[in-house]
Amino acid sequence: MTAPATPDFSVRHLWKVFGHKADRIPNDPAMVKLTGPEILEQTGCVAAVRDMSFDVARGEVFVVMGLSGSGKSTLVRCLTRLIEPTAGQVFLEGQDIMKASASALRDIRRKKISMVFQHFGLLPHRSVVDNVSYGLQVRGTGKAERYAKAQEVIELVGLHGYERRFPDQLSGGMQQRVGLARALANDPDVLLFDEPFSALDPLIRRDMQAEVIRLHRDMGKTMIFITHDLSEALKLGDRILIMRHGELVQIGTGDELVGAPADDYVADFVSEVPKADVLTLKWIARPAADLDLSTSVTLPAGTVIRDAIPAVMGSLAPVRVVDGDTTIGAVTRDDILGVIGARPGHTQAVA
Repeated sequence: MTAPATPDFSVRHLWKVFGHKADRIPNDPAMVKLTGPEILEQTGCVAAVRDMSFDVARGEVFVVMGLSGSGKSTLVRCLTRLIEPTAGQVFLEGQDIMKASASALRDIRRKKISMVFQHFGLLPHRSVVDNVSYGLQVRGTGKAERYAKAQEVIELVGLHGYERRFPDQLSGGMQQRVGLARALANDPDVLLFDEPFSALDPLIRRDMQAEVIRLHRDMGKTMIFITHDLSEALKLGDRILIMRHGELVQIGTGDELVGAPADDYVADFVSEVPKADVLTLKWIARPAADLDLSTSVTLPAGTVIRDAIPAVMGSLAPVRVVDGDTTIGAVTRDDILGVIGARPGHTQAVA
């Protein structure tokens, strides 16, 4: 799937190879054709990121996911050259980061991009307000201005009243809120999240996911989110990129990954996802040419199947599925039951 126009990030043929004479691998046609494990076997080098190309649209929540060792954290660090790529191009708002000088790169990291890590990295001897305002202090912002901005984002992330507390006086979830507030205080164009919630308890993690969704809705920032958790990816991502052995396997929306996996690896990855919670009616609509839809209920093609259950199960006639003014098909009770795995005798219970 092609990202919408006006990308904030454009990545082209990006490689990060660790090992002796790593830079020869992206330039060797024979090596380029090999998989990551094959490169390791033949050269002893680890291709942590292998020939990656993708765009991230302005205002998009773009999730990169994969199992441990897939290269996702290395990838996100290459985007800001915290890890220096071996080859390829990274464009931020049209600027080639690979050609940026050391001073220009510092400005990009200070003003345009902020990162939120799994390990909060808070300064233990500084209060919440001083941790949040630290990036602004580094930029040379005056005390009154940086404290005013810090207070604004502290309230935004739900930390009002904790301004004078120190990190060791806060729970893990509250410490991560401080990290999030610190990233937001610089008012960056792009937020990079590297598995920020994986160390948190499940309930706190769910709250923080909801916080990210709320902040994105309120602020509209471009976000690149790294995770190994598929449920987290489906909850947060407008689109999801799945990696394996440093390679891009598939990019798509959640319903595209579940409804049309690119290969057996992705199919296995999404096999436990409840399809009714992810797929929309467009995936199960059948041709309507031979059906009488004159008395049908109408639902948009983008309706999630789970949300369509009451209307479909309560209708005696097939439900018309439309994309704008165009009828793309119809959905019956049997179609719904086929997705949720219910038996015909369970119709009433589902309805």
